[in-house]
Amino acid sequence: MKKIVVLTGAGISAESGLSTFRDEDGLWEQHPVERVATHEAWERDPVYVNDFYNMLRGKLLAAKPNDGHRLVADLEKKYQVTVVTQNVDNLHEMAGSTHVIHLHGELMKVCSSRDVDNPHFIKTLTPDNLEVAPGEKAGDGSLLRPYIVFFGEAVPNIEKAAAEVMEADIMIIIGTSLAVYPAAGLMRFAKPGTPIYLIDPRPTVSAKQNLHVIAKGASEGMRELSAML
Repeated sequence: MKKIVVLTGAGISAESGLSTFRDEDGLWEQHPVERVATHEAWERDPVYVNDFYNMLRGKLLAAKPNDGHRLVADLEKKYQVTVVTQNVDNLHEMAGSTHVIHLHGELMKVCSSRDVDNPHFIKTLTPDNLEVAPGEKAGDGSLLRPYIVFFGEAVPNIEKAAAEVMEADIMIIIGTSLAVYPAAGLMRFAKPGTPIYLIDPRPTVSAKQNLHVIAKGASEGMRELSAML
């Protein structure tokens, strides 16, 4: 069975109504990065940072997977599929994808602020328990923080993602500007000659050998690509 690695960014979730971070009207416009997505911001005002992610969870609860997510999940009927996502939502899982690597963390999880990746202190929140209260603590006694990779922090899953790309027979990239490293560098790990399909309405990379650009949104582009595959 051929192996497909799908790399997704904010563009696929935007079709489900979740604001992107970087676009003109994106989340960073109203909530500057340095206030909500850095370790310094967390140290300075953990309540403000947790409130921001509490708000995002409320928005996620109202969102549903779109055809782009569902068509990615459908690839599993014919291929071995790994989804590598820069998104912190769980829409791929909701759509039925079974092997998802989150590069930038997971919005529905919280963790220790002292030992972020310690699985003993990572907790999954539920729809009826979405919010972290001021002063709420993890199992090790430190403040609970979002299980999100803040700017400047290491991306713990990048090596696992690169190893998956190295084994891919086909790579699909959906809804990402390929501007954020280290995720933007993953394409370079593909074996020589591996076909790469880029689905984005405003692609920043031009078509070149082995790279096929589909200048459409996630759902429309995945419909076209599914028919081709």
